[in-house]
Amino acid sequence: MTNCIKQHEEATWKAYHGDCVEITQGLPDNSIHFSVFSPPFASLYTYSASDRDMGNSKTYEEFAIHFGFLIKELYRVLKPGRLVSFHCMNLPTSKARDGIIGIRDFRGDLIRSFEKEGFIYHSEVCIWKDPVTAMQRTKALGLLHKQVKKDSCMSRQGIADYLVTMRKPGENAEPVSGQFEEFIGEDLPDQPADPEKRSINIWQRYASPVWMDINPSKTLQHRSAREHDDERHICPLQLQVIERALELWTNPGDVVLSPFMGIGSEGHVSLLMGRRFIGIELKESYYNQSVANLQSVVPEAKGDLFSWKPETEEGE
Repeated sequence: MTNCIKQHEEATWKAYHGDCVEITQGLPDNSIHFSVFSPPFASLYTYSASDRDMGNSKTYEEFAIHFGFLIKELYRVLKPGRLVSFHCMNLPTSKARDGIIGIRDFRGDLIRSFEKEGFIYHSEVCIWKDPVTAMQRTKALGLLHKQVKKDSCMSRQGIADYLVTMRKPGENAEPVSGQFEEFIGEDLPDQPADPEKRSINIWQRYASPVWMDINPSKTLQHRSAREHDDERHICPLQLQVIERALELWTNPGDVVLSPFMGIGSEGHVSLLMGRRFIGIELKESYYNQSVANLQSVVPEAKGDLFSWKPETEEGE
């Protein structure tokens, strides 16, 4: 079986349709500056019918085994001293699937899986989500006000998003340095004329362990303004989260990898911010949409992505 069904290549980005583990195996050692993505949330959503889809794992343990193969490859391809950031949330359990109503520490499971392969737990930030919006979307028992009136011992807070960042050991040969010039997010803080003071103000917002100033509606779907009959990604990563991660942990021209490209959010932001991009997506409709979205960007990045090509075959 081939490890790449099809691919599209431009000067500053490459998109691959296929299994992320197998395709990442074709990338050279120490070739990626940063990786940012939202992994499948175990069995919470159904993304595709493929047996290769990690979201179709029958158990959390099966998901961990499957995901572990990717973590091993991410460790290999990432440059020493550089970072991987993943967007996740803890997962609600149900009586039908899990036998209990509660919450699984999916965030912690992922952290421990990365540590098992040698990564260092570098940082995390909690991203605020509106519990009213979550209640209206999920109808979760614990978020309903009627449950408070009935028995609040079954009531709970909303489930936040997290951006967790892991670091590959070693010395970073290309330091990411400089001051912040423009604030990314909502509710712009005071902007002093002095560049250093302005950078300090911005950093104090970014350094907060809870980001309350991310606009959840600013996603690639929102920017794309696609028609209703176009397939939508279930949970696209907020663009401002990606922008902040790239601003914090990459230099212009760095190569950014997303092994779960979806509709291309990480690539969209990478190209706009002058980075280069490699994306991998298993689901064909998402892959096709991501290529269209990436082609619509007039990139700031310059030069060729790589002189090498992963060892993949066309067709299946």
